[in-house]
Amino acid sequence: MQPAVTIGVGRYNQAGLIPSASSETTLRWYVAQTLARREMGAAVQLERQGFHTFLPQMLKTVRHARQLRTVRAAVFPGYVFVRLDPARDRWRAVNGTINVSRLVMAEDAPLPVPRGIVEALIAYRDATGLCRFDRDLKVGETVRVIGGPFAQVLGQIAGLDDKGRARVLLEIMGGAVITTLERGALERA
Repeated sequence: MQPAVTIGVGRYNQAGLIPSASSETTLRWYVAQTLARREMGAAVQLERQGFHTFLPQMLKTVRHARQLRTVRAAVFPGYVFVRLDPARDRWRAVNGTINVSRLVMAEDAPLPVPRGIVEALIAYRDATGLCRFDRDLKVGETVRVIGGPFAQVLGQIAGLDDKGRARVLLEIMGGAVITTLERGALERA
């Protein structure tokens, strides 16, 4: 059996990460600002250095040249979350990472994300790794369409089914139209 060694954010052995009790209480999530549209590259580079990262993504409809495409996009464009212990980890290495602009700071130390926020985002992920903010939708709630041909249109939920669809009353051109949309294409307004 090989001895455990300390690398990056935790103790590793041949089988993988071995969290120690003291490291789990001092590890916090921090925010790294990335270069424009380089969130994924920054996350990959940070992971290669041994940092644990989280890049929340969602499906987004993009219009270009009169065509609509649904793509994976960052929930917070230009930012990636990094989990570290500033007293133990070499956090200044984050600032020198490819595709990272800087670590969000307060005075001379990284500014931690309030506890529970990143954990809640992680809990909202589905099996594909996308954040699904539609799971708490209720009938009568005002929503914004974030995907499909009705992107950015406001509406009110008229009904929900068990197949992941919602009947939405959309306000289009001064009138009301009822349509059925995937819940993933909706967010609270």
